[in-house]
Amino acid sequence: MSISKTRQKLVDVARQLFAKNGLENTTMNDIAVSSGKGRRTLYTYFKSKEDVYHAVIESELERLSDKLDEVAARKIRPQEKIIELIYTHLSMIKETVVRNGNLRAEFFRNIWMVEKIRKNFDEDEIELFRKVYAEGKAEGEFDIDNVDLVADITHYCIKGLEVPYIYGRLGHGMTEEMSKPFVAKVVYGALGKQINT
Repeated sequence: MSISKTRQKLVDVARQLFAKNGLENTTMNDIAVSSGKGRRTLYTYFKSKEDVYHAVIESELERLSDKLDEVAARKIRPQEKIIELIYTHLSMIKETVVRNGNLRAEFFRNIWMVEKIRKNFDEDEIELFRKVYAEGKAEGEFDIDNVDLVADITHYCIKGLEVPYIYGRLGHGMTEEMSKPFVAKVVYGALGKQINT
């Protein structure tokens, strides 16, 4: 197994253990045994359980980032792309939290640690929004004075919606398909354009 495959296997096993047992109830030995690797191999890649936890969160954020990159690369109008990026972000965060069982409590309890790890992801996402807004502005779809500011605001608004979305408090009782026209109306209005469908 290559170095990166071995490390990724350790991260995958740790994520499953953290999801099942929680961070506090999982030991480095549990990770080594469950992965079929020795403790020496585990400590070659990670100094502590917290290092493994950071790697798990980074791995989950990479999944989200890859999905957002896919959406950004699609050949659709910028205004449609913005809505797809918003919903992809929210649905992938929800899927990640739900998929990780007991680990979800750690996501909310250790919010400052998670925020520190998220920094690079957040910067990349803001850059994606900048590119789409700049494209939309150049094509005359968006009436934006400051693309950087609008990208920042969009990112932080979506981030603020994560917890209500995860707990089903956002648009209570509405499906994603039902809510999309309302979200589009708010977003497109903020971008200075009528909805063109």
